[in-house]
Amino acid sequence: MEQKITDLALIQKVLNGETDQYALLVKRHQRFVFTLALRFSKNREDAEEIAQDCFVKAYKALGTFKQTAKFSTWLYTITYTTSMTFLRKKRLDTTSIHDEDTVLQLENQTSAFNASGYEKQDSHAFLNMAITQLLPDDAAIITLFYKGEQSLEEIGETLHMAPNTIKVKLHRARQRLKEKLQYLLKDEVKELL
Repeated sequence: MEQKITDLALIQKVLNGETDQYALLVKRHQRFVFTLALRFSKNREDAEEIAQDCFVKAYKALGTFKQTAKFSTWLYTITYTTSMTFLRKKRLDTTSIHDEDTVLQLENQTSAFNASGYEKQDSHAFLNMAITQLLPDDAAIITLFYKGEQSLEEIGETLHMAPNTIKVKLHRARQRLKEKLQYLLKDEVKELL
């Protein structure tokens, strides 16, 4: 049985000149980096650009990686800062979820789901839809905690915040996520009652 090589061993190989080993690190972490970038950008093309930029930055800075934290935490920190920089440069217009046009768009989306087999959608689709409606910081914390399975301390390192601050922000993000899910699933809840 083949033993899985660790991230640290791969990093050491890359630093020793085996640059092709970096592809294994990319393959191992690309899905989550893309998911996190997508949470921030809310646009597939932008997320692909951010993810690619993250891996290029990580490769160039690999020699500065101090092995005091997991490689994934270091990489997700790069993803967070790269995403925030990208969004600042792009200067996206943000609208409130309570904006009248946004509410109408969401109602139209819900109607479209009802017409196209709303009942067949799995819970992950609704959860992901609700997460995309959160503010970028809330989406990042939810994604890092649940999908990235990172501890409060690791998320704190990634976002440059104290673990207690992350704990409070995670609690608030969960509440906002619950509200979004209740709104998205209101028709289904009515049918159950």
